[in-house]
Amino acid sequence: MRQIEAFHAIYVSGSISGAARVLNVSQPSLTKVLQHAEQQLGFALFRRVKGRLVATDEAHVLFREVSDVHERLSSLRKTARNLRSGSAGNVRVAVLPALGLDIAPAAVAKFRKSHPDVTFDVMTLHHDDVLRSLYERRSEVAIAYAPAPHPRLKITELCTAELVLMHRRDLPKVPARIDLTWLKGKDIIGLSTSGPVGDLFASTLARLHVTAHEVVSAQTFYLAAGMVRHGAGMAVVDEPTAYAMSDQHTTFKVFDPAVRFEVCAIHLEDRPLSQLARAFVQNVREQLLQTQATHNRRL
Repeated sequence: MRQIEAFHAIYVSGSISGAARVLNVSQPSLTKVLQHAEQQLGFALFRRVKGRLVATDEAHVLFREVSDVHERLSSLRKTARNLRSGSAGNVRVAVLPALGLDIAPAAVAKFRKSHPDVTFDVMTLHHDDVLRSLYERRSEVAIAYAPAPHPRLKITELCTAELVLMHRRDLPKVPARIDLTWLKGKDIIGLSTSGPVGDLFASTLARLHVTAHEVVSAQTFYLAAGMVRHGAGMAVVDEPTAYAMSDQHTTFKVFDPAVRFEVCAIHLEDRPLSQLARAFVQNVREQLLQTQATHNRRL
């Protein structure tokens, strides 16, 4: 393990001195570990070229394997550290970026008013990283969209939401309720990595044989909404993003029929939520429903 750590640090930093600083060890001791590794392997990992440390071809091949092992070791350490630092007075929650715009901040603020001694660790992560944060114990509960069933996960539906079309208010001839076939041939801002909700929308369009013209590809709903705000085009986004990002220049329209998905709370099946975490999840549910009701009245 020491050799793996040493090799990874030297490869990434490009020098013995840089790797020693990362690992908080002395340069001579790190050099000895590297030399021992090369002796056991039977080939050199690095060579000196004009005073610089350069990885060999063998090192490049080996690094792909070592990187995977190093990532798992890092995950193991994070899990152990988070297990050690767990506290009944702390809630660790992961949310999607779309929920980090308004829903999660509002829910945390409301919860803190009634539980002023509780502390929070809140992180915004993409769908796959949200699930990883649970496995690594970086979060005890996650709020995400349409998670796939998994034997290790306990999934609780909080509410249903829908996809909407966000556009500039000055865009002419946008129907009040949009049939998906209306998008055929239209210029829209697409999503490159939108998780299961993006997959849901793509499959819905494919079923209807609708092909939109994707002029920009964005990675998150809120980034797509930001581009709409600046006039880059129309975008299909989730309700929470549309609520948070609509202003005097932008608005959104619903689809008919609606393209719905579930907003869920997720935690590990073998790690039941604390009483505080359960109470916070209920707070998130109330915030989601309240936000929907407020905007429905406006519409």
